[in-house]
Amino acid sequence: MRRRQFLMLTGATFAAGVVSACVSRVDTGRGAVGPAPSQPTDAEAFRAARRFADLPFGRIAYVERGSGEAALFLHGAPLNGFQWRGAMDRLSAYRRCVAPDFMGLGYSQVPEHQSLAADAQAAMLVALLDALAISKVDIVASDSGGTVAQLFMVRHPERVRTLLLTNCDTEPNSPPPKVMPVIEMARAGTLADATAQWLTDKALARSTFGAAVFRDPSRFADETIEYYARPLASSPLRRAQYHAFHLALEPNPLAGIEPELKRSKVPVRIVWGADDDIFSTADASYLDRTFPRSQGVRFVPGGKLFFPEEFPDVIAEEARRLWRVV
Repeated sequence: MRRRQFLMLTGATFAAGVVSACVSRVDTGRGAVGPAPSQPTDAEAFRAARRFADLPFGRIAYVERGSGEAALFLHGAPLNGFQWRGAMDRLSAYRRCVAPDFMGLGYSQVPEHQSLAADAQAAMLVALLDALAISKVDIVASDSGGTVAQLFMVRHPERVRTLLLTNCDTEPNSPPPKVMPVIEMARAGTLADATAQWLTDKALARSTFGAAVFRDPSRFADETIEYYARPLASSPLRRAQYHAFHLALEPNPLAGIEPELKRSKVPVRIVWGADDDIFSTADASYLDRTFPRSQGVRFVPGGKLFFPEEFPDVIAEEARRLWRVV
């Protein structure tokens, strides 16, 4: 029954983390964008670029491209830094782009008893930036990465130049209701087994998870499924940490954060997939009216939770626009 529940609950509940109050601050995202790179980064190239930082938290996997002022890309669940490959292709000419893998997801290797909660992830990012001699960043974040980004920003405002948020948790909606069945699967110890099925049945991955979080799940390539799912089921420890990551989503890691967000001086841009049924457009509007220096909301027609992977041109356009604010 649990497996049937998993398949029927849209698959989007895997998202960990899985109109506007002022119309003049909203656009629907039909602006011009530049051409895509002639040779997009594939899984093999991203794997070859992977590096590890030895930190008190463990060996943290990351990919880095470009030079100059740094931009930090924070992924959702059950993804890893590969989510941002398209955006990095387009933005590495403008920033030193760093995409780490969160503890408990991706290819980071952490000890058995390391906390995987959002506040520990934020502390890990501080240590990573220190190891890379990066003092200040532009943050681009999605899904549960948006939770960590908000915590990082209020605790280390001097280290954040700008913040670009896509569909993600907000204090009133964390964890969202559609994620609760997945948290229950993690509690029962069945979530990793369900994810591992993707490795032998790619069509299942596309028809459940892919259909829920991408506008066009047919483009959820086999190599992408492998890159995301393989490490999560690679050992008993990794399976346990995958479960622990989800269990750490409650109680609400953003509880009480709103007053601090309202005092923020960081310029923020919100870019939201309009067809996401996990984080609704109301969440985008909440963020827009909460951040004093919000640069408004752009809704992406047809975009679901992980639209940044399908529409990296939108992320690149909005990041460059935001970065010119400071």
